[in-house]
Amino acid sequence: MADAYDVIVVGSGAAGSMAAYALTLRGARVCMLEAGRHYDPVLETPMWGMDKDAPLRAARTPDKPFGYYDATVDGGWDVPGEPYLSQPDTDFRWFRARMLGGRTNHWGRVSLRLADHDFKAASHDGIGVDWPFGYDEIAPWYDKTEQVVGITGTADGLADAPDSPAGILHEPPPPRAHELLVMEGGRKLGRPVVASHIAVITRPTNGRPPCIYATPCRRGCSIAANFQSTTVLIPPAIASGHLDIVTDAMVYEVEIGSDGKATGISYVDKTLGEHRTVSGRTIVLGASAMESVRILMNSKNPRFPDGIGADDGLLGHCISDTIGSSIWAQFPALENLPPFNDFGIWYPHIYIPWWGLDEQRSGALDFARGYHIEVSGGRWDPGAETFRHFDSVSPTAWGAALKADARRYYGTFVRFAQRGETIPRRQNTVSLHPTVTDRFGIPAPRFSYQWSEHEVRQTAHAQKSMAEFIDAAGGRMLDDIPDDVRDAMSKPGEIIHEVGGARCGTSRNNSVTDPYGRVWGVPNLYVVDGAVFPTNAHKNPTLTIMAFAWRAADHIADRAGHGA
Repeated sequence: MADAYDVIVVGSGAAGSMAAYALTLRGARVCMLEAGRHYDPVLETPMWGMDKDAPLRAARTPDKPFGYYDATVDGGWDVPGEPYLSQPDTDFRWFRARMLGGRTNHWGRVSLRLADHDFKAASHDGIGVDWPFGYDEIAPWYDKTEQVVGITGTADGLADAPDSPAGILHEPPPPRAHELLVMEGGRKLGRPVVASHIAVITRPTNGRPPCIYATPCRRGCSIAANFQSTTVLIPPAIASGHLDIVTDAMVYEVEIGSDGKATGISYVDKTLGEHRTVSGRTIVLGASAMESVRILMNSKNPRFPDGIGADDGLLGHCISDTIGSSIWAQFPALENLPPFNDFGIWYPHIYIPWWGLDEQRSGALDFARGYHIEVSGGRWDPGAETFRHFDSVSPTAWGAALKADARRYYGTFVRFAQRGETIPRRQNTVSLHPTVTDRFGIPAPRFSYQWSEHEVRQTAHAQKSMAEFIDAAGGRMLDDIPDDVRDAMSKPGEIIHEVGGARCGTSRNNSVTDPYGRVWGVPNLYVVDGAVFPTNAHKNPTLTIMAFAWRAADHIADRAGHGA
């Protein structure tokens, strides 16, 4: 490690790795601090492991909540020695991946651009606040991000889903059998069903080969056909000669000098248990939204007695997560099909974008903002959970009849999943617990979160809409719509799209950071992850996090006079 760096980047996931990538290619000397261990996706990705050969047939366990082969290392919703707490009537779930690359190694890879009305939602419905910039300002960084990452999709001319410039998107894989049925249902209902935008390449890109339709992307990808920072962003940053990486570095504080500027980062070396400090001229927090907010809150000093960015009372407030619900269906048209390979890119090849924008603006709907529907199914390698709904269609079969029914119904189950925008509310917060700490002595976060009536009514609309799609596509529902729709709603944090807590804005009176993520009052401290989001659109946030981080990195490099 050097005595001092141009930039210290905290975090190696979507935000941190993109910031490091953009800054090192501009010539900045960067130190990246990662709380988890080193991770080698080439050596550690179980590309060809079969569920039948794994413990418990690869089923989910507390230390592997997405299954035995999932790429997440030392993480999940519960990490030993790293507690978090909830206020009464709150059940917030906080997912972490303690590894180089963070959650980019296993994420869902749905990559949707926010539209201008997403950035300016408050101007349309009067709820909350607008982002301090519009779509046109961030569009060039969306373009650059999509080119480096590699995104499948099509240009569909939809008001809720901005098109990418010609030539950027990769050709999407063709729809599979169950997806063709859903597309036909959409035609009957007059609602759009279009190709998903997924961070998986289908043509050679930046030395990466296209997807070979192998095993689930959530395991990671040893050939770098899908996007994860450990294969796409970190290697070229290392190759630049300008990046040092320190893993097992549990950051807890931003150091502030007598002039009010950030001077460095303090962290615990997890392997030795020692406290260390690294110095830098600019500090970038990209540790994930709730972690970056915790670091700011814990950075208390005489100039910032309540934490950096807390002097105007907004730090830790207005956190939000995507609202989700789902309905499983069974499609008779898919029964008794001969064995065939329809693996594709594992993620849904199609999705149902939000179609209710005009209705909403006319006042015909009783909730603000929108949602989209993700559709999953297919004939993947059977595992322990493949027949989780088998009792619904074959409750009494056994012996030869059970085997016949297994062949008949395999691949006929399809899941429809709502992914909806939530309304940021001041009372939805993360704070530091006054007495509980993690095993490093860092105060544990404490969450307070409740869904609003907007999310409740949105979910009721989504459940009805998914039922209509299932019927129009020729399926039958396996889940009943509950009398109290709250019983169908995800827990806050469960969709793993948590954002907010240090939102960007136009002044320190309405935000924690400026439009580039720079913390008001500390001119060389930036937050570039989801913490800066003023709103949480129904579009999955990772693509926007990366575009924002690149834009902020260019701003830092321009101010420092680094090369273009």
